[in-house]
Amino acid sequence: MAVCEISDSGRVRTIRLNRPEKKNALSSELAWAVVTAVEQAAADDGVWVVALTGSGDSFCSGLDLSGGGPDTSPLTPQGQFLDDIGWVGRFPLVLRQLCEKPVVGGINGVAAGAGLSLAMACDIRLGARRLRLIAGYPRVGGSPDGGLTWTLPQAIGYEQAMRFLLENRTVDAEEALRLGLVGEVVDDERFGERLAEYCAALAERSPITSRLTKRGLGKATTSIDLEVHVRLELANIMRAFQSRDAEEARKAFFERRSPIFEGR
Repeated sequence: MAVCEISDSGRVRTIRLNRPEKKNALSSELAWAVVTAVEQAAADDGVWVVALTGSGDSFCSGLDLSGGGPDTSPLTPQGQFLDDIGWVGRFPLVLRQLCEKPVVGGINGVAAGAGLSLAMACDIRLGARRLRLIAGYPRVGGSPDGGLTWTLPQAIGYEQAMRFLLENRTVDAEEALRLGLVGEVVDDERFGERLAEYCAALAERSPITSRLTKRGLGKATTSIDLEVHVRLELANIMRAFQSRDAEEARKAFFERRSPIFEGR
C-alpha cells in the first residue's frame, strides 16, 4: 500500500497521506513522498490546483515517534551529505515557493507537530468539523520547525501564535476558524465533497492568473529569506533536543506523566 496516494480529477491533483493506522504520522518515506509529489505537481502544466489531505480521520499527527523507518531521501549520496534542511525544512520551501500553484490543505482531522507545519504551509485551508490542531513541540521538549514560526504568525498574528505554541492547547474547528488557522469549516460527512468542489472551482481560473497571484503574494509576505529561516528553526530544535529538559519531556511523554524541568 502506497504511503502517499496521488489522483487527478480534471486540473486538480490530490495528494493524500495514507498511513491511517498511524494517523498519518510522518515516516521518512511518507514525508519525502509528500515533498516529491508536490514537486512533481509543480512541474506538471496539466495540474492547476493541488489538494493535500489525509486518509481516515486524521490529516497528520506529526513525526512518527515510534520510529521513522529507514531514510528514504530521493537525494543523491552527495546531495544527502550536503543537505541540512531535510524533508521538514522543505515543507514551506516546496509548498510556498517552488510550487506556484494554489495548494489547498484539506485538514480532515488532527494536525499536530510537523503535521501542523505541513498544514500551515498550504496556501488555503479547509477544515473538517472534527479537526483538532495542536503544536505538540513543548510536550516533547522541542521548538517549532517546518516553517511554522513563519506561517503561523502570518496567519494569526504574533501574540496569538506565541500563545498557541507555548500554551500547547488543542484548538477545535470553530476556534481554528475564529483565529484564522483555517478559512472554512465543513461538516465531516461533506468534507471530501466540499474539498473537491472548492479545488475544482479554483481550477476554473486561468493557471497564469493563479500562479502570478501566488507569486505576488509570496513576494509581499516574505520579507525574510525563507531558506535561512528554516535553517534557523532546525538549529533551534536541534539545540532544544540536546537539552536535559527535552530528554525529560520525551520520557514523560511516553510515561504519560507531567515532566519535571530543570532549565538545562
